[in-house]
Amino acid sequence: MTSFGEELLAVYDNVHERLLARLDGLTDDEYLWEPVPGGWSLRPGDDGVLRAEKTEPDPVPAPFTSIAWRMWHIGVECLDVYVKLAFDRVPVGVGGWPGEAAVRPGGGAEAIAALDAEFARFRSRISGLDDAALARSCGPLAEEIHVFTYLGLMFRAIDEATHHAAEIALLRDLYRHREVSAA
Repeated sequence: MTSFGEELLAVYDNVHERLLARLDGLTDDEYLWEPVPGGWSLRPGDDGVLRAEKTEPDPVPAPFTSIAWRMWHIGVECLDVYVKLAFDRVPVGVGGWPGEAAVRPGGGAEAIAALDAEFARFRSRISGLDDAALARSCGPLAEEIHVFTYLGLMFRAIDEATHHAAEIALLRDLYRHREVSAA
């Protein structure tokens, strides 16, 4: 019999693999493409360092976001923050791409590698939990993101990654068709 945790990891791995497949061939131009004015993306600050645009709380309605921003969101605001809140028990704000306080990947290939690493890091932490541990509280800091158990955290990671992966896939389709119709 397969455990709940093993089934959830299989779904998580499938979402990860499908996203990586949809990112295959991502160009730097496409990564930073902004199909509408006034959206959020990654922008260089006065120091030249690329950072994700973000305000707290999110404006309503939320601005349109680029592929770069969405990849940052999955990697940092979701997977990295989940590890920090639920496993490391560290309060976090909007932080940098893991390992580099404020630096964001400026190109498609580097961003794919960074996102892939975050998927692996989250998986390594959650895969160590058996079904009983998945049912336990992941601590009061995770309540900030309305998650109470490790099982809930796993569902949230799958939901966020799936949601934004679908948006990224759609943006890639629009970009490809934009290029064809402009030729």
